[in-house]
Amino acid sequence: MQQHPSSLSALCALAASLCLVLAVSAANLVAAQNPAPQKHGPTAKGHAHAGPNKIIGYFTEWGIYARNFQPSDIPAEKITHLNYAFANIGSDLLIAQGDPYAATQKYYPGDVWNQPYLGNYNQINNVIKPQHPHLKTFISVGGWTWSGRFSDVALTASNRAAFATSCVDFIRQFNFDGVDIDWEYPGGGGLGSNTVRPEDGRNYTLLMAELRQQLDAASAQDGRRYLLTIAAGAGYDKMANYEMFAISQQLDWINVMTYDFRGAWDLTSTAHHSAFDPNPADQTGNPEIASKYNAHWAMDALAAAGVPRHKLVMGVPFYGRAWGGVPAANGGLFQPATHVPAGTWDDWQSGATGVNDYTEIEGFLVSGAYTRWWDPISQATYAYSPVVENGHFISFEDVQSLQVKLDYLRRGRFGGVMFWEFSSDRNHTLLDAIRSGIR
Repeated sequence: MQQHPSSLSALCALAASLCLVLAVSAANLVAAQNPAPQKHGPTAKGHAHAGPNKIIGYFTEWGIYARNFQPSDIPAEKITHLNYAFANIGSDLLIAQGDPYAATQKYYPGDVWNQPYLGNYNQINNVIKPQHPHLKTFISVGGWTWSGRFSDVALTASNRAAFATSCVDFIRQFNFDGVDIDWEYPGGGGLGSNTVRPEDGRNYTLLMAELRQQLDAASAQDGRRYLLTIAAGAGYDKMANYEMFAISQQLDWINVMTYDFRGAWDLTSTAHHSAFDPNPADQTGNPEIASKYNAHWAMDALAAAGVPRHKLVMGVPFYGRAWGGVPAANGGLFQPATHVPAGTWDDWQSGATGVNDYTEIEGFLVSGAYTRWWDPISQATYAYSPVVENGHFISFEDVQSLQVKLDYLRRGRFGGVMFWEFSSDRNHTLLDAIRSGIR
């Protein structure tokens, strides 16, 4: 995420592959284009094709401040994997701690001055994880804010090798079980300040091949399995810039960000930000957005492109997106808006975001000021208040819409569920629904 909008290029032509021979070793080229799928991924003990079995939650590094969500608040017994958001990329194009104070310097109860490192990393990997041996942890690199240097990292064989080495050293030093790359997005669609190149998709595959090779070598040396995943955009326009089948062969799985399809950056019409299906009444003006910006299309398109279903994990939002100044017709759905309303954690830098934690939305619904609506076509939930924000429309995930997605994941034998993020569901309403529905 950081709150990500979301995106299938064809397989690389033979001519493009031949051009790469001068830039990369034959071994890396073979790894990128002709991998052995059975070597990687969750294949142990018959679980590879057993249907949804992963529950992956993002822990936000900045959540320890205003949100006051500490490592001790993580419901570790209810998840299988934790993604720590985020590590940055330094000017040297190597992995770097995002907020060193939060990551490795903050004292927590029980810490002593001479331990190797403090902070969230120690709490999660050396305190919480030993108490929950089933739990695996990832360092997530990039995100919405820190994806600007990925294009440079992936550009050359030497850059890719150095970055991969830095990631291996990083997870060894801080006891993570894997690396999760959150490049938002190869080929464009992220922050306007990001470096972008037409060859980003091809280079992304090569970067993952290099990471896979180095992680496997470290696994053999250390006697533990190191994992590799990515968070991928779910919009058709984002997908066009990935080599989805080729890159999937290097990964244990792909976390598909099937949220932020719509938001108050577009005031022409409200809509669902994480719909399961399209609704023909959506008057976006762009037929591809109206028909393809939904979780069902994204997951089916990736499977049709050859990505193994057990390597596809559906992302769900523990937050809503809202519009203000919305007319009351149809509970505000597919109506024009006048402004971006307040969010749960707005500050002077972000201004009004229109992003509301699910816990806050729960409070809205019991206040009497909002009516909950269900769209049976999109199979998505929304709420509307005529008195707040001069007409407040919120698109969000709840137990009913989650159940639709969980049923689909089970039927399709997909890999599981990823969510953004822990602090937005303080009552564990959505997390408990996932746990019940994924069994």
